[in-house]
Amino acid sequence: MTSPTSPEEPWPVRTVARKIAEWINRLGSIWVEGQITQISMRPGAATAFLQLRDPSADVSLTLTCSSAMLRKMDPPLTDGSRVVVHGKPTFFVGRGTLSLRVDEIRAVGIGELLARIERLRQLLKAEGLFDPARKRPLPFLPNRVGLITGRASAAEHDVLTNAELRWPAVQFEIRNVAVQGSSAVPQILEALQELDKMPEVDVIVLARGGGSVEDLLPFSDEALCRAVSACRTPVVSAIGHEPDSPLLDHVADVRCSTPTGAGKRVVPDVAEETQRIHQLRDRARRALHGWVDRERRLLDALRSRPVLADPLGPLAQRAEQVGMLRDRARRAMTTALNTEQHALTATRSRLTTLGPAATLARGYAIVQRIEDGADGVLRSVDEAPPGTRLRVRVVDGAIQAVVPDRAG
Repeated sequence: MTSPTSPEEPWPVRTVARKIAEWINRLGSIWVEGQITQISMRPGAATAFLQLRDPSADVSLTLTCSSAMLRKMDPPLTDGSRVVVHGKPTFFVGRGTLSLRVDEIRAVGIGELLARIERLRQLLKAEGLFDPARKRPLPFLPNRVGLITGRASAAEHDVLTNAELRWPAVQFEIRNVAVQGSSAVPQILEALQELDKMPEVDVIVLARGGGSVEDLLPFSDEALCRAVSACRTPVVSAIGHEPDSPLLDHVADVRCSTPTGAGKRVVPDVAEETQRIHQLRDRARRALHGWVDRERRLLDALRSRPVLADPLGPLAQRAEQVGMLRDRARRAMTTALNTEQHALTATRSRLTTLGPAATLARGYAIVQRIEDGADGVLRSVDEAPPGTRLRVRVVDGAIQAVVPDRAG
């Protein structure tokens, strides 16, 4: 590919294929890990063909190797085997296909798989995917339950049966997928994304029966764990039996040891909830009756008080008290007036007794002669000669002056 082409001077197919092969042949050898999905080895053929698949993605690569090397594998390779291969990319000009020419195949043992799972566990834990704080609670009564499991599997039967026994009206949205092998992770991821986008699905259950470590490997896949962590819908993990613990159990919001436990966990028990409703209703009834009785006793106590039993009685008592106080005030005022009247009468009597009017009323007079008076007013009767007739001037009952009667 040293010069550009044009519609007038195009390259033939052989030239393009040859140049691509030359470019790929310059690539070096590499180590690749994957899962064997297909083995094609014809009797007597020197070359065997295999398909190597990425467990976490729908991507595969063709492998070619010598049939003799493949026959010497112990244990023999089968579909689903996890392997690490060493080879060189090769482009076949005649067929226009790309493959990896393999010169060494190593089966990944259980110990190595477990070690890889443990390393991935530590990585996800460090990133916080196992943190209990990020786990979401399950809804009390989901509108619809999403179920991802194998087709016609015992796990599907256990989840459906136990959930319907507890809540007969429960509704499921089921997605049947491969739960082991090379196609398990892509199918589970697709079903998970589909259910997570459905607004009516309130919880998603991933269920599978027990199996070997190799069978449960898809549920420890990094891509699946991250997809479950990113779901907006709560996810329940029900993989294998109690001793099984794939990484999905730690990432999911709720972990159930078996599919049976998941069926009992996602929905409430209708019998228990009915009994609880009856208990709460009885408690409410007792509380209401107790409150009514307490208020009734309070009303009876208030009604039995004198102010409410005889509301006019206090008014009558107050009216009687007002009358008594009024009588006391009248008597006190009368007594005070009588006392003052008696005192006034006594004073008047004394004044009358001591005044000249009383003396005059008895026929007596006391006069005085004033020598220097123009009228010759006497200050005393003794000053007049005996036999002198006196004239007495009385004004308003009082002697105003006594003078000699000159006419006489």
